[in-house]
Amino acid sequence: MPTLPTQYQWLSQEDGPKMVLEALTMYATEEVPGPGNNKVIMAWAKEIGGKVEKEYDADAVPWCGLFMAVLAKRTGRQIPVDPLWALNWGTFGVKSPQPMLGDVLTFTRKEGGHVALYVGEDSTCYHVLGGNQADAVNIMRIEKKRLYLARRPKYIVQPANVRKIILASNGKISTNEG
Repeated sequence: MPTLPTQYQWLSQEDGPKMVLEALTMYATEEVPGPGNNKVIMAWAKEIGGKVEKEYDADAVPWCGLFMAVLAKRTGRQIPVDPLWALNWGTFGVKSPQPMLGDVLTFTRKEGGHVALYVGEDSTCYHVLGGNQADAVNIMRIEKKRLYLARRPKYIVQPANVRKIILASNGKISTNEG
């Protein structure tokens, strides 16, 4: 697994949720600048197949929803209809009244939406692990006021480490993830 920033190294010691663990294996995957494509990201579209494979034709196309779809598929979760549209992840799993580790958070932004996994929060921001965040898989801070919906995977038995996590207010605040 790639090295996480110091503030988030504790994540490598967690034993769940499965979507977080899978996301960590893809940490630091980056899109190719310019006309080329990262073969790994393009393979994710093929892995999902169907309409996603047909519609997703370049890593320059926003891929936060694609990243989330791969996580869901690899961990046995149901993928929402049209997963490339970030706000469609608002139908995933079950409503989460309080975001906690591994919850799927959707955010609004000028160009539409963004989707990522909750790994913590500070007083003003959620810290989220997601794809297409500054063109890579990484952890960013997004202002809480931009939260659209928080959804929890449907667990048969919820992992014991699903909890609210308070973190330091370190790092740049993202204003546009696309």
